[in-house]
Amino acid sequence: QVQLVESGGGLVQAGGSLTLACVASGRALSTYDMGWFRQAPGKEREFVSVTVWSRGSSYTGYNADFVQGRFTISRGNAKNAVYLQMNSLKPEDTALYYCAARPPGGLVRKEEGYVYWGQGTQVTVSS
Repeated sequence: QVQLVESGGGLVQAGGSLTLACVASGRALSTYDMGWFRQAPGKEREFVSVTVWSRGSSYTGYNADFVQGRFTISRGNAKNAVYLQMNSLKPEDTALYYCAARPPGGLVRKEEGYVYWGQGTQVTVSS
């Protein structure tokens, strides 16, 4: 059984930084795309960032437009972890952040296709 466990959320002031971590267990996900979605209160869950696997064991990162260079996504050396370094946080970044993984191929910005999900870690940014 595959499990994704997120950590690193918390309360931070506007302009601050947080690093989210997601570690997978249960199977090797080195060829899977791994990324982050978020859901703010009263809103639908939305895409944040993803690392897309490509041949040669490399990954390419893609971000939502609202990231605007503030977040950096990376994979762990063991390839079963994904990290999201978030800088210059804004109150509108407040949300429950979910880690997700999917087999390669398809539309990575859409929830459909992601087969594994974590329980989420709360990020709260105060003004």
